[in-house]
Amino acid sequence: MKNYSPNGSVIEQSGSRIQTYMSHVYGWMTVGLFLTGIVAWFASSNPAMEGLLFSVTPRGLHTLSVFSWVLIAAELGLVFVLSGMINKLSGSTATTLFMLYSVISGLTLTPIFKVYTGSSIVSVFFICAGMFAALALYGYTTKRDLSAFGRFLFMGLVGIVMASVVNFFMQSQSLMNAITYIGIFVFAGLTAYDTQKLKQFGDQLQQDDPNMFRRFVILGALTLYLDFINLFLMLLRALADRR
Repeated sequence: MKNYSPNGSVIEQSGSRIQTYMSHVYGWMTVGLFLTGIVAWFASSNPAMEGLLFSVTPRGLHTLSVFSWVLIAAELGLVFVLSGMINKLSGSTATTLFMLYSVISGLTLTPIFKVYTGSSIVSVFFICAGMFAALALYGYTTKRDLSAFGRFLFMGLVGIVMASVVNFFMQSQSLMNAITYIGIFVFAGLTAYDTQKLKQFGDQLQQDDPNMFRRFVILGALTLYLDFINLFLMLLRALADRR
């Protein structure tokens, strides 16, 4: 518990520290999303890139190529490196890896342009952005402790992953629908929870070490980036028009 001085200087310092940290987190998250969007749009409109990312079956159907699966594996690897080794990385290395992750994510998101119409992708993006902003604002301003809610959401996330693996083999539309709507709830909740968690972390983070500060800014940006992307994908399944 902090001891606040009569003139409120400690409160002001704490608020300034949090605002500085969160503004950097949202700034880098936005850069990552912008890079992902540009790469996805470019790859979807470039025949050479499509040739790398898709294989065409004898029936004329587009499936993910071996290169696409390699990219998906690289995505997972980068998340584990950034999350598990953040204390061992320099700020510049963490930033570079996050930018690389954003580029690879753009490539792996390219198939959405084959599945959904362009206008519905844009519409769902703005719906997602509005939801994300509202939920992040709630997480930032609420006085309620969301820790218990966060543990519940983590169990839901584990359930979604396990159900998705099972449905990869079952190909059940009913199970896919359940995963989608539960996923919207889970990632919406995680947006609020992670925002509150990052706000609390920003209040404790010492900002006199620029290298350490950048590392944990990037980790925060990655956390909210993943919440946004996964919420966007779930909303696409629920709301977007298919080709």
